[in-house]
Amino acid sequence: MRVKSLDERLLLLARTRGHTPQADRAVARFSKLGEHAGIWLAMGVTGAALDGERRAQWRRATATVAGVYVLNTAVKHVVRRRRPELPGLPPLAGTLTALSFPSAHASTSFAGTRLYADLGLPKAPLYGLAIGLALSRLYLGVHYPSDVLAGAVIGSLVSRKTTGMELRDEVRRLAADPVDRAELAMLRDELDELTPPWPAD
Repeated sequence: MRVKSLDERLLLLARTRGHTPQADRAVARFSKLGEHAGIWLAMGVTGAALDGERRAQWRRATATVAGVYVLNTAVKHVVRRRRPELPGLPPLAGTLTALSFPSAHASTSFAGTRLYADLGLPKAPLYGLAIGLALSRLYLGVHYPSDVLAGAVIGSLVSRKTTGMELRDEVRRLAADPVDRAELAMLRDELDELTPPWPAD
């Protein structure tokens, strides 16, 4: 038996520990909040509606969350890492595509958290929601841990100073540049080769 990567080991733990039929249904429902950045876009639209003095800032923040989602999708199509397939453990939620890296739930959640915290929303609940949504993808077996980590890093970094328009331009550049495609493919391969310090069972 081949040595499983650290990614696979951690995913197997998340997919098998603490599961009950009730918990599975609850986590699947909760995870739907992050589909297509839904809850984060809704927060941004609500903020723009309620905070007239900073409506423009809220709109920019919401557009940036949407841009992170688009960027994440573009990276997925460049890297083309397949979603996890654990023998005897099918995923507990459906997905629109079979592509895994990086996690859009994680990238949009951490982007939304950073942007909306800067606009005055309390950080602790935002980060709690972001972490919960990101980890739900491991529990449901639809992402590797490295997918979630990469998404969180992308969302956190890109949301610092990037506008929605800049993200659109970055997506176009990424899709057109073979060097970027090659570098992302190398990153995918390096993550796939990560192995734990212990032998296989």
